[in-house]
Amino acid sequence: MSRYTEASCKKCRKLDCKLFLKGTKCYTNCVIDKLASVKVRGGKAGGKVRRTKLSEYGVRLQEKQKARFQSGMSEIPFRNMFDKASKLQGQTGENFLRLLETRLDNIVRRLGFAVSLKAARQIVLHGYITVNGKAVNVPSFQVKPGDKVALSSALAENTTVKQGLTETEKRNQRPSFLEFDAEKLTGKLLRWPDRAEMSYPVNEQLIVEYYSK
Repeated sequence: MSRYTEASCKKCRKLDCKLFLKGTKCYTNCVIDKLASVKVRGGKAGGKVRRTKLSEYGVRLQEKQKARFQSGMSEIPFRNMFDKASKLQGQTGENFLRLLETRLDNIVRRLGFAVSLKAARQIVLHGYITVNGKAVNVPSFQVKPGDKVALSSALAENTTVKQGLTETEKRNQRPSFLEFDAEKLTGKLLRWPDRAEMSYPVNEQLIVEYYSK
């Protein structure tokens, strides 16, 4: 876990932005916040990691990396998902983020069953999630409107799960495109999320331009 934490902070420092890879810890112990509050010698405030101006290619690459790091995906499946989005009707960039947003691991996180995407992925991999009553242990499973996602009763009293549910309620982070039953520990994707409801703080058009080069 510690190795992952260090890698997560390193990714955020590299891109100079908060990707919330450590879940709730990012609200209270974030290296980006610490750097921003440091007074750099010479009287300049900031703590920016990058001090050189990026090229147009660099800007597009950085935006792509933000989304990829946040999704926890390697390059090949990430690119494959982009190609899938490019074949759908509508705007490619928004379709792409919508596919990322409705991956099973991310839905588990946004329902509040986990404090981070990594924790959500572990819950899925270990078989604690069902979709429409059937066990699904594939984090990349694409959840569709109408699908019902449920957490196994075996984790009902799990400390980490309780923490995730508490933090989600506390910060009012459960989106309106998800229906949630606290007693049954189930959720339902009511509809495709709108762009403003998605949890990816990126400029998707730059990602489209990156892959269209």
